Formats: sequence, C-alpha cells, structure tokens
Amino acid sequence: MLDVRRLRLLRDLARLGTIAAVARAHAYTASAVSQQLAALQREAGVPLLEHTGRGVTLTPAATALVRHAETILAALEAATATLAAARTGLSGAVRIGAFPSAVPTLLPAALVALGRDHPALDLMVTELDPVDMPDALRDGRLDVALWHDYDIAPVESDPGVDSVRLLDEKVFLAVPADGPPDGPPDDRPGGRPGGRPEDAIASTRDAAWIVGSPGTLCHTVAMRVCQAAGFTAGVRHHADDFTAVLALVAAGQGVALVPELGATRPPADVRLVPLDVHRRTRIAYRRGAGGHPVVAACVAALESSTRAYLAPPAAGGRSRERPAPTASSAGSTA
Repeated sequence: MLDVRRLRLLRDLARLGTIAAVARAHAYTASAVSQQLAALQREAGVPLLEHTGRGVTLTPAATALVRHAETILAALEAATATLAAARTGLSGAVRIGAFPSAVPTLLPAALVALGRDHPALDLMVTELDPVDMPDALRDGRLDVALWHDYDIAPVESDPGVDSVRLLDEKVFLAVPADGPPDGPPDDRPGGRPGGRPEDAIASTRDAAWIVGSPGTLCHTVAMRVCQAAGFTAGVRHHADDFTAVLALVAAGQGVALVPELGATRPPADVRLVPLDVHRRTRIAYRRGAGGHPVVAACVAALESSTRAYLAPPAAGGRSRERPAPTASSAGSTA
C-alpha cells in the first residue's frame, strides 16, 4: 500500500524540483525527505528517482505516479469536505490569501459577512503576490485565495488547484495628466480623444516606467506589454502598491500599468488611458475542496461582496472615480 504522505512529498518534488525545497515546504530536514522518498520507492517496487549530480530527477514511473497522486489528494480533499458538511455549524481557522488591490476593495465586506453569519470561524488574511498563491494553497498555508492573471500573461492551470471566476478588469496606462501618449481617451468626462491602445503604449518607448518588483506578476505584465509594442521598458522605479505607483506618476516620475481595482481614486494629475489588456480574478482553493462548507461560504461571501462593490452607487452616495470592472459569471471553473 502506498503511503499518502509520501505521495505528497513525491508530488511536491515534481513541483519544486529539489529535495531541499520540499524539506523547506514541509519543515522537514532534507535527510527526512530523502528517507521518506526511499521508503516510497520500496513500496512502489520500481525506481522513482535518478541521481543527477547533487540532485535527483523523477523516472517516467514517478512522473506517472505523480499524476495519480494529484487525483488521490483531490479525493482526500473531497472526502474531508463531505465529512465537514455533515457537521453542524462552521468553525475553525480559515486562511484567506489576497493580492494587494483586493484587500481594501473586495475583501472587507466578505470578512464582515463571514464573521456575522459564522462567528465561530477564525478568519486570517495574508497578502500575497499571485505567483505565490498555488504553492500556499497546496502547502496548506491558505484555504482560499483571490488569485489573478492577465490575458497577456496567462497562468498555466495547476493540477492541484480548482477555482471559480470572479471578475474581469480593464488595465489602464497611467500617465501624467499633461504628458503623452496620444492614445485612446481617458474615459473620465472631458478626457481627450486618441487613437488605438497599441499607439498609447508605443508612445511611451522613451518614457521612464514604474513597474512591480522583479518576479511579481505585475512586473511580468509590464514587460510583456512593452515587448508586444516592440520595445523594452526603461524601468526607473519599482513599486508594488498601486497608490504609490499613481503618486509617482503624478509626480512626473514615469508611466505605469494599473488595473481598475488599483485606480479607484487616481490623483488629479494622472490620466488613465484604457488599454486592450484585462486582469482576470478567480477564487481558488485546493482541488477537491470546492464542496467544503467553509470554502463554499467564502466563495459565496466573496461573490456577494464583489457584486456589492461593483453595483452603481445609490443617488447621493459615493461615486467611484473609475468605471466598475466586469463581474464574471459565478460558478464557472478556470
């Protein structure tokens, strides 16, 4: 009989690449991981690992076993969800991950609703870049995550993660109000007319750029948008908070890409030029966990808070500086 805990280690080795990385992810020693994988190999009765220099690689049999391990681990998540659904009431720790611009916009109302409807839940929020979300879900550091990608930089599907689409946002090129580009209009009243979205990006060829830290998804997107226009961005500043990014643009320090949730209250000295680029947000969780009542409650609360955030303000109420993003149809998988 194959040990599930050892299968998880093999799966993580396939994902992380080294025994040392697997050890760090599980708070084990490298020696302990090696011993567990050796025991799994004895259980399997066929070679699973090949030594290559100081590292190891998976044999074809191990690669096939990893695919089965993903199915087995998802089935265990589903079994846990079934048992949880048989209990009365929701309780315990719920670890929610969110990207920075979702924390002040989509998340607060969802947390209020969850705390009101399920007071025995212990809600814990962690702000993470989307590139870190899949590992955090797989490792059990998160239970639910607001996870996004961009149509120009799509994220490959992860066999250990399921998700439902939440919303799509337009991405803007943020420029000083009195500067280039001569691209499409800012859609605020009085915004000046312009040409095609690609012309807006092309006109920033010689401009200084403000981009996210290297390794973040925002950094990747800015690089790809410029590459698609035929040039490499001249990066002057790195900033990961969109409020800071817009402040730098307002100060004439460069241009930047900003999605709608990050541009709810742009400074008066910033012009936002709509581009043909979109950011796509999903609610993600471990594969098989969608039926868990806690996960289902989080999904429902996040969908409700997103609908409320996107709803037109009542007469006399607060108006948004930017047009609302587009809510995706709930329940579709991504």
